[in-house]
This record gives sequence, structure tokens and C-alpha cells, in this order.
Amino acid sequence: MDQVVLFDDPKIRGNLLPFTFTRPIGEIRVGILRISEKWERYLSLPSGFLTQPYLQDRYMLKDVPSLVVNGALCPSPELVEAIQALTQGQSLWKNDLFLAANVPSPMDFKPDSLSRKQVLPFEGEHSILWRCWHIFQLNGIEIRKDFELLTRRRISSGVKDPYTNIYQESNTFIETGAKIKSATINAEKGPVYIGKNAEIGEGSVIRGPFAMCDGATLSMGAKMRGDITIGPKCKVGGEVSNSVFFGYSNKSHDGYLGNSVVGEWCNLGANTNASNLKNNLGAIRVWDYLKGGFDNTDLQFCGSFIGDHVKLGISTMLNSGTVIGVGANVYGEGFPRKFISSFAWGGAAGFSTFQLKKFEETAKKAMELKGEELDDPTRLILQKVFEITRPYRIWDKGY
Repeated sequence: MDQVVLFDDPKIRGNLLPFTFTRPIGEIRVGILRISEKWERYLSLPSGFLTQPYLQDRYMLKDVPSLVVNGALCPSPELVEAIQALTQGQSLWKNDLFLAANVPSPMDFKPDSLSRKQVLPFEGEHSILWRCWHIFQLNGIEIRKDFELLTRRRISSGVKDPYTNIYQESNTFIETGAKIKSATINAEKGPVYIGKNAEIGEGSVIRGPFAMCDGATLSMGAKMRGDITIGPKCKVGGEVSNSVFFGYSNKSHDGYLGNSVVGEWCNLGANTNASNLKNNLGAIRVWDYLKGGFDNTDLQFCGSFIGDHVKLGISTMLNSGTVIGVGANVYGEGFPRKFISSFAWGGAAGFSTFQLKKFEETAKKAMELKGEELDDPTRLILQKVFEITRPYRIWDKGY
């Protein structure tokens, strides 16, 4: 077998917008690793992607014998064993849900084209991202699994700072180059993973499960309340609970964020606060892209879902269950609407369109600040997202 291919299940992809506007499902980060990175490590194979046509050029695919896996599926030892046992032409299903298949070529793969005579049932448990809120719901579980995967038979570089206190150091792993000053780390209720060259500012308090990826930074006095992932090169401060930052995003200052998911290249201005609980303690509704309206999550605690390249001005206030699309710029007094479309510019007082040229100038600068480049494949993806999200910008008279 030459590669593992993460397949965007059309029954699931729309439920994971706005994050899947700009990436295949398998590139979502949950736990410490992206889903594709988990499968690469479990199967010792490089990954490829079967995704939307406008994403496919960036996420290449080789025409070689492959294990095709549902991109929303998180691996486990039991599931990996069942997939590795598949012979060519066989597929693995959980009731009507496609899990994996062994195919001679992944090109033009569709689960419906598989032979029903070679279908194998999977009787074990599985973890899958059906909806956006599953990212933060499964995050603590996935941190524990990834922690074991990444640290098995390895030795932590430890903490040399005498003013940092660690509770249950055996459940803490610190990669080389990490800098920690006068912090409190409590790993009694879950593991704490600190990536290479990560930096934890003075007075920070961390409770596991918690993960910081390579090059991430915690501001001085940060309060991390558990089940949190801070992706690579993120800068995070204030108070955070049960949330995932995919990578390259900033929430450097005070303000609360809980039960939320933040994409890449976002900036949450100082004193941004996102509610995760209604005053009447009722179930929270969020925007459903497939339904074209709001849908019930049946969750009492649910914060915000913030797509890539979103910018929030200082003291922005977000209601529980707010969904913000790609490239939006939100600012001003009061609570903006709970669904903010991609490339919206404004706030509670109303919106206009963040024109593509101006957006690209901002995105280019933001990426350069973290040593990255707005390359042509990324630019083309963002241009396509601008077009396909145009119907949501109802104020745009040019549509």
C-alpha cells in the first residue's frame, strides 16, 4: 500500500463549514494533530486527499494503490487493525457510514461504486466529526490519544525553571526548545503537551488536557482551563476553556473564549469575549449551511465557530453559537448577528463586503508576520470561496 487517502464524505463536509471552505475534512485539527497526521502515524503511510475540485490542486493525490479513509474519522488501534486487514476491493462500514476501503486507484473514488459483496461491518467504537461542535467535544479525548501516540518511548526535555510548578509531571511532555517561566501546570486530570519552541509566559495557569503545538505562545497570566489545543504559531492569552485553535491565529489579550473553534490566520482583538451559555440556560442554536437556517445543537455550552482569516476588533462581543465565515472583519459596539457570512465587513450596525483585493492585501501581511506566504494555490482557493459564498452576502447589490 502506497498512501492513505482522506475522503471528503459529501454527507459530512457541509456540516463542517465554514472550516471546510478552505481545507479538506482531513486537515482539521482535533487533539494535538490534524486528522491526516494521525493516520500517517498510525499507518506509516503518506497522506493524500479526495476533496472538492477547487481544493484538489493544493491537496495533491497520487494514482497508486491506496487505503481510502473517511476524512472525518479519527483513528484508534481497533479501527486501524480492521483497516489494515482489508484486501483489495474490500470496504469497511459502520451501518450505512463508509469508513474505509482498499482500492487499486483512488481517482474518481466513490463509496457507492464499491462492490456490496466485499463489504465488511465494523462492530467497534469510532470517533467521527459529524458537526463543528464535535471538534471541541472530542478534543480532550483526542489530546489523550495523540499524547500517547507522540510521546510513547520518548523522554520529555522537562522544565528547568525553578519557579514553575508541575502537578503530575509524568503526565506532562515538553519538546526541545520550549520556554516556560513561572507557570503552574496541572496534569492530574489530563496530559499536557508543549511543542517545540513553544513559549509560556510568566504567571500562566494550565490545566490538562492541554496541547500547544510548535512555535505557539501563551501570554503572561493566561488561564487555560482544559480540553484546549493551541495550534502552531498561535498566540493566546486571557481565559480559554475547551477550545481549538487550528494554527497561526492570535488571541493574545484578555477576554473569554469557551467551547469554540478558531480557524487559521485569525486575530481576536483585545477584550474579545464569546458567550458559550445562554442566560436562560437553554439549548444553543447555530447556523446550518446545508439547511440555510439555524439548527439546534442540543448543547447547553456552545461558543463560536470562526473560519479562516477572520479579524475581530477590540472588545468584540459574540453571542453563544455564533458562526463567522472565511475572511470576515467584525468590529463595533453591540452583539453582531449570530451568522456572519464570509468576507463580511462591519458589525451590529450592519455589514458591507470586504472586497477581495483589500482582503488579499490584509491576508498577505498577516501571513508574512508569521513567516508564511500567500501563495498562488491559496489565493485561488480564497478567490473561489469569495465567489461561492456570495449568495450569503445579502446586502451585496452586485449579486
